Amino acid sequence: MSENRVPVIEVESLRITIDGAAVVDGVSLTVAPGECVAIVGESGAGKSLTARALLGLAPRRAAVTADAMRVGGTDVRGLDERGWRSVRGARVALVAQDALVALDPLQRIGSEIAEPLRLHARAGGALRDRVLALLRRVWMPDPERRVRQYPHELSGGLRQRALIASALAAGPAALIADEPTTALDATVQAKILGLLREIADAGTAVLFISHDFAAVRLLADRVLVMRDGEIVEEGAVAEVLEDPQHPYTRQLIAATLHEPREAGDAGGETVASVERVSVAFAGVPAVVDASFDVRQGTTLGIVGESGSGKTTLARVLLGVQAPDTGSIRWNGTHRVQFVHQNPLGAFDPRWSVGRSLHEALAAGGVPRAERRERVSALLGEVDLDPSLARRRPSELSGGQRQRAAIARALAANPDVLVLDEPVSALDPSVRERVLRLLHRLQRERRLTMVFVSHDLDVVAAVADDVLVMQGGRIVEQGAVAEVFAAPQHPFTRELLAASGVRRP
Repeated sequence: MSENRVPVIEVESLRITIDGAAVVDGVSLTVAPGECVAIVGESGAGKSLTARALLGLAPRRAAVTADAMRVGGTDVRGLDERGWRSVRGARVALVAQDALVALDPLQRIGSEIAEPLRLHARAGGALRDRVLALLRRVWMPDPERRVRQYPHELSGGLRQRALIASALAAGPAALIADEPTTALDATVQAKILGLLREIADAGTAVLFISHDFAAVRLLADRVLVMRDGEIVEEGAVAEVLEDPQHPYTRQLIAATLHEPREAGDAGGETVASVERVSVAFAGVPAVVDASFDVRQGTTLGIVGESGSGKTTLARVLLGVQAPDTGSIRWNGTHRVQFVHQNPLGAFDPRWSVGRSLHEALAAGGVPRAERRERVSALLGEVDLDPSLARRRPSELSGGQRQRAAIARALAANPDVLVLDEPVSALDPSVRERVLRLLHRLQRERRLTMVFVSHDLDVVAAVADDVLVMQGGRIVEQGAVAEVFAAPQHPFTRELLAASGVRRP
């Protein structure tokens, strides 16, 4: 940041309390024109509350105070809702995490982007021309067609571009991006981060909220690390990433960088052989001519973007999706269990965790008299206190729910676990604990695992072998260390470049 540039965002000693308890305490930051500043931390750190205070969107029960809080030169302390409406969109705008929720499902994309132009009288000339120009600015393909579409008709990456175009419509001096790439595939994420960098380089001040240091590495100039409502470390991104001073910062960075597992002869005989399997839905190919083996006691990673066919292939292995052509041959009898991406949706919300585990044990043939003891043993095995059996899934944290889902899968004493994006929604350190848990369970139970993910760093941490899928086809496969070290297919190279995975 140049010293002579007046900050667009300036905060001194921000404090936010809810019901008298401090959730943000003493936060100070500045963001200059053309600069991207990242706030990094895990859920509950206070980073999103800090950002929302700058938009006048703190929770009603929250009390917000600061020695200074200016946005675009305006002191926003004490603004009423009418005052905030004149600031939001015109001087500072928000790009939220979930574009499908943030965009109005009943409005076409063109109308959504036109709304802030009407609200702040910034249309100038023809409104449609201005909307199309905004879509072109965010590199929206075929903007003339997209303006007529609804949010559900766009992919995740295109929805996020539309949301960014809407945020930029009234020409704000500052853009706050709150976890804008969390749910996106690696290559799409890289494109959105590149777009945000272009927006910053064009003169907009960007405040980027994230729990992912890999994303921060690609985008930001400076970084603030938050924990429990306080900033524990700050500095230039390169300095903080290369020489972190605080133990918490070192923990977060370590959780986002894994060396690929070394190739070896771990694993024994072939558990399953998939030969030339194809699946189509309504005539549209989902999996095309897939062939591979799953080896005993190893983890097979399946990677690719959304729509690449990886989840369909996992469903074929589970036996819940029959292939149209081709075959799966199991070497003997194997019990296969599934761990879902969203455990909150996978559990019955009306039941306690203990009851769900009881049902799973009953389905596995465990005698009634043994079930209570087995429930406690299963929870202990996944590092959960047995007392949590009394809670409903909504009363657990994300990491606790995912471990409970793993415990339920283990109740049937499986030989093979199929896991579909099991850590994609978790903070880095929580994700790391779950990955270590899976590694321990695999070793202790001699489990074979199939791990579906769009996160190549996670696959590097857990997998022995990997399949890379694109458009329903397996474009590359082999030992993860070999594929990541010397990728042969252009799409694999693109995925690795976008994800920032370190090559051995």
